[in-house]
Amino acid sequence: MNKIGGKWKVLVVYGIEMGHNRFSTLRKVIPHISKQTLINQLRELEQDRIIERTVFPEVPPRVEYKVSKYGKTMWPVIVTIQQWGLKDMRRGLKK
Repeated sequence: MNKIGGKWKVLVVYGIEMGHNRFSTLRKVIPHISKQTLINQLRELEQDRIIERTVFPEVPPRVEYKVSKYGKTMWPVIVTIQQWGLKDMRRGLKK
């Protein structure tokens, strides 16, 4: 849970896996995350080898993220959490 726990990490990994692999696009698809929190989450996910960071030698530098092979092993967990969340939301709407 230390590697994927918390409010944002699963959303960040999900966003990257869905093709939002740059900092600016992640900020757009996760609008309530602060800039500093996103930076911290990306660093922690990279340190835990869940994502990989590639810096392209361009001016200005371009950085892209991708889910690592190790990070992809957590995909079934993310899908299960997503399915549970959708069921819970539907249940809440029926009340």
